Amino acid sequence: MKRFFTISFIAILLPAVAEAQSFYAIRKNRNLLVGLGSGTANYYGELVNPGEMGKLKPNVAVSGEYYLTPRISTRATLTWFQTSGSDAKANDDRQERNLSFTSSNFELSAVGIINLMPIGTRFYQRPKLNPYGFIGIGLLYFNPKAEYQGKKYALAPLETEGSSYSRLAPVIPMGFGVRVKLDPFFNLLVEGGYRVTFTDHLDDISIRRYPDPATLKSDIARALSDRRVEIGTQPSRPTEIGVRGNPEKNDSYFIGSITLQYYLPQEVFNGSNRKLYNRKRKAYYKRR
Repeated sequence: MKRFFTISFIAILLPAVAEAQSFYAIRKNRNLLVGLGSGTANYYGELVNPGEMGKLKPNVAVSGEYYLTPRISTRATLTWFQTSGSDAKANDDRQERNLSFTSSNFELSAVGIINLMPIGTRFYQRPKLNPYGFIGIGLLYFNPKAEYQGKKYALAPLETEGSSYSRLAPVIPMGFGVRVKLDPFFNLLVEGGYRVTFTDHLDDISIRRYPDPATLKSDIARALSDRRVEIGTQPSRPTEIGVRGNPEKNDSYFIGSITLQYYLPQEVFNGSNRKLYNRKRKAYYKRR
């Protein structure tokens, strides 16, 4: 997946870099940028200690940004990232649950960006440092898995809590960043963004009480629904059901990234106009 993002970015970037070297190119204004970034991601939910960030996992993203005005832009981003959590790292009695998960996720988002300072009359006149804030909407695909007896199982199809849920969820990305001008054509973005989600199942944990094992779909579902028996913490009396999750608060996550941005020349999308110009120029020289 990382290789796909890298190849896609290079395919877009290579034709533009040659164009960027001429003085003629810098005279033209540019409003569209492409970006390739990477960084860390971490989730907040039932498998993270309150007040802590949880385990940092990687992310990779490709993006396109367009300036609507010298200060306001909009950006679309596709991000792949991982999340994970484990009761083994709990600092309270949640260790007795013995639950854990890992997940590979995709987020497609569109945000509006307000820059602190305008970019100037021409794109290359933008400030060296420009803080900004953003907020928008997105769609998240997540797929929590757990390892059991040396094999990983997708948890959503097992319905470990006795009910189904969608692995697609709307999210609200919001955060702040700093845009650093590297040269006339390149920016470096350092950014942090929090995601409000509309699901409590990023970790496959939501309901407060363990479900009745007899209602679950399979032996694997029963084994991964209540893993206390693996470490001997399961109550001996059936009436002591125990607490599994907290349905009153949705899960969330945070993405921190560093992104390299490039201002695309207009010729990338106006190839037909350029061909017409070249044909006219050739005709002019033939007449002479």
